[in-house]
Amino acid sequence: MTDLKAALGEAVQAAFAAEGVDAALARVTTSDRPDLADFQSNGALAAAKALKANPRELATRVGDRLAADPRLASVEVAGPGFINLKVADDALAARAAEVAADADHAGASTVDRPRKVLIDFAGPNVAKPMHVGHLRSSIIGESLKRIFRFRGDTVTGDAHFGDWGFQMGLLIVAVGDEGKADAFFAEGDGPFPDVSPVSLDDLERLYPLAAGKAKEDPAYRDRARKATAELQSGRAGYRALWAQFVAVSRTALEREFGALGVTFDLWNGESDADPVMAEMLAHLSDTGLLVEDDGAQVVHVARPGETRKKKLADGSTVEAPSPPPLLVVSSEGSAMYGTTDLATILDRRKSLDPDLILYVVDERQAEHFQQVFRAAVLAGYAEEGALEHLGFGTMNGADGKPFKTRAGGVLKLHDLISMATEKADQRLAEAELGADMPADEHADIAHKVAIAALKFADLSNARTTSYVFDLDRFTSFEGKTGPYLLYQVVRIKSLLRKAADQGAAVGPIIIAELAERDLALTLDAFDQAVTDAYERRMPHAIAEHAYRLAQSFSKFYAACPVLVAPDEATKGSRLALSKAALDQLAIALRLLGIESPERM
Repeated sequence: MTDLKAALGEAVQAAFAAEGVDAALARVTTSDRPDLADFQSNGALAAAKALKANPRELATRVGDRLAADPRLASVEVAGPGFINLKVADDALAARAAEVAADADHAGASTVDRPRKVLIDFAGPNVAKPMHVGHLRSSIIGESLKRIFRFRGDTVTGDAHFGDWGFQMGLLIVAVGDEGKADAFFAEGDGPFPDVSPVSLDDLERLYPLAAGKAKEDPAYRDRARKATAELQSGRAGYRALWAQFVAVSRTALEREFGALGVTFDLWNGESDADPVMAEMLAHLSDTGLLVEDDGAQVVHVARPGETRKKKLADGSTVEAPSPPPLLVVSSEGSAMYGTTDLATILDRRKSLDPDLILYVVDERQAEHFQQVFRAAVLAGYAEEGALEHLGFGTMNGADGKPFKTRAGGVLKLHDLISMATEKADQRLAEAELGADMPADEHADIAHKVAIAALKFADLSNARTTSYVFDLDRFTSFEGKTGPYLLYQVVRIKSLLRKAADQGAAVGPIIIAELAERDLALTLDAFDQAVTDAYERRMPHAIAEHAYRLAQSFSKFYAACPVLVAPDEATKGSRLALSKAALDQLAIALRLLGIESPERM
């Protein structure tokens, strides 16, 4: 299914080619003056320069060729050679009918060559509660997963736990020092208890204490490093205790992700790459990629001539590789963060063989992923361009710094969702919505409004930018917010229910009024929004479209009476446009991970 911009683009290209002009110059864009035209092409200016011709004369000849196209109501040349195109009402009606009939994709196209894509997102850590720092990765990753599937790719979402590094050694030592798990510290192969000796509250309390001790006490840090190495080497009691840490943590994580509407196909962790670790290390060594460096083992990933100024302890500087080498094995013999990421790429190639792996991780990890990706390509575990780090900005407080609680601590994600739900409930009361509903339905609506507020506030910003957290603004039913979009969905659903009660039904679409034209053109633009979001990995393109569509419908609803339309044909047409708007808006919101209530 081709949108109007693409279809007219082909016609303009053909007209330019007929004038001996490179068709690549004949790009059609949405008009920046909708009062004058629906679309425009400025290609005559560049083409005329290449041909040493008059751009307005060239544009006029191209316009004359396009004038006979029945899809166009008018073709006008403006200024030095801009070609303005206005779509005929019948063509708009036909395109709107296509969108309305496309129940699954609402006018959006799918890819010609589907790929196998793995999206690594969320990245929660075992033994640590999820906090606001996990919000963006979870929301963006879930949306991208949905967008890529919508376009036709086979997509696997992986939570990729942080469950195999130094923090595990810290917890093992901390739990042991408290005498909570003596049975797990016995030598031998067990058996070991199958019930966790610690709760999630215990883990949340012990980890920061252990991390603090490790910073102050070298002996404690060495014990934790030794425990980490023994865990990774297969000590049975430590493995059994570690498995309990993972199980206790996962229960809490599933609760938080479930509240956000975030799901995963794989709940793998760094530890799942352990079975291929020995194979990988042997391969890196055999190929000469793994080299010793000050007692550790590294892979050099900088290319010839890539250097940076490195400041030494005495204040002097030296030339150093940029990016720095990837640390694979520490001087204590432990696998590092980069080691497990590299092994995970190898494991994914063996188990899934994806064409593309996307990592939705904080932009501050850019250098780390550059190191890992380069090492993976050097080792032959991935093709160049098959690994992408999709960095994102931070959610900030009013001070412009990463969001904190009033006390200066990191806000738990569970508490954030509770805050948003409480505020959403307050907003519903202020708007006198849902007061007469059963308590469980009202609670469900408040939760949907809260999640819509959080997700739309995040996804309406470009992924790479930061934004300021403002719960009062996010939860408003007015302006560019998730609750406003939900209200528009509910309003259209109510309209269609009333129409059904009256026995009215959708009919053939007729475009006659300006508001109908605007709505039809907005419906047509969904394909481009989805394509942009997919190709640029930027969900905000769909968020922007959803907001424009809601605004366009609101104007249409005000200007074009539906249930009291002047005749049955007009009523049927406007009902069809209303349903098309509802279907497309609901799909757009689902691509953002936002679910809509039936009523408010």
